[in-house]
Amino acid sequence: MDMVDTESYFSPGYFFAGLIGYIIAALILGFVFSKAGKPVWAAFVPIYNMIVHLNIAGLSGWFFLLYFVPLANIVLAIIVAIRVGQAFARSTAFSILLLWLFSLIGYIILAFGQSTYDRNRIG
Repeated sequence: MDMVDTESYFSPGYFFAGLIGYIIAALILGFVFSKAGKPVWAAFVPIYNMIVHLNIAGLSGWFFLLYFVPLANIVLAIIVAIRVGQAFARSTAFSILLLWLFSLIGYIILAFGQSTYDRNRIG
């Protein structure tokens, strides 16, 4: 019986690249959270950052459960992107293209741009 060599499946380079990517993405999301009056550290906590993100979009945190339902997660992600864009006075086209499809670019623009958060704009 052959033994599976699990060591060959793990590469420290991929691990550290993923870790650096996670830290960069969480920092960017943290800057957006701070503009919305939420703590920056919340962006680094898995699941909780989804709940905070939903709250910024004006939705209940319980909607995060829909992220685990196929197809519903795509629809929810688009709705959240549009509502976050509205809260930061951005168009629907901006929200779909840059907050959903190319989210890293869109959230960099929100984090470091002149946009301000106003929950009353959502609607």
